[in-house]
Amino acid sequence: MTFSIRPLVAGAVALGIAAASLGAHAQQAPKPEQLIKWRQSAYQVIAWNSGRIKSSLESGYNKDEVLKAATTIAAIANGGLGALFAPGTETGKGWHDTTAKAEIWAAGSKVGERAADLARESNELVKVASAGDAAAVKEQYGKLTRTCKACHDDYKAKD
Repeated sequence: MTFSIRPLVAGAVALGIAAASLGAHAQQAPKPEQLIKWRQSAYQVIAWNSGRIKSSLESGYNKDEVLKAATTIAAIANGGLGALFAPGTETGKGWHDTTAKAEIWAAGSKVGERAADLARESNELVKVASAGDAAAVKEQYGKLTRTCKACHDDYKAKD
């Protein structure tokens, strides 16, 4: 199995910096606007990498590119995204107004289940992408995107 660890390391470093920032502010919590920016940034990176996978599946499969993108998504999905939905971030502006619906803060364990689904499906995508079978990647990518859509349908306001 050959793939670059760079995307995983880059994702881990980015999440580590965010976590360190959260830890460094233990006495003074980050402002809601900062948490919203981090949240928006994390999901934007997931969206960009999802687009890379979709493009590869549609226009000449590239195992290495898919694996890099899948690894990045998995790193973020396993990086504790829930901490970015802290109380006080229900409304406000990060890079733009938040599109998270208020229902996400009231959903309790259901949101945790959705987060676990995202981590599980993204981890499986890395595993499948490592094998290099484009048809299997397409099937698993479909599972991942359905997981994303289910959460968006319930907890993201329409753009």
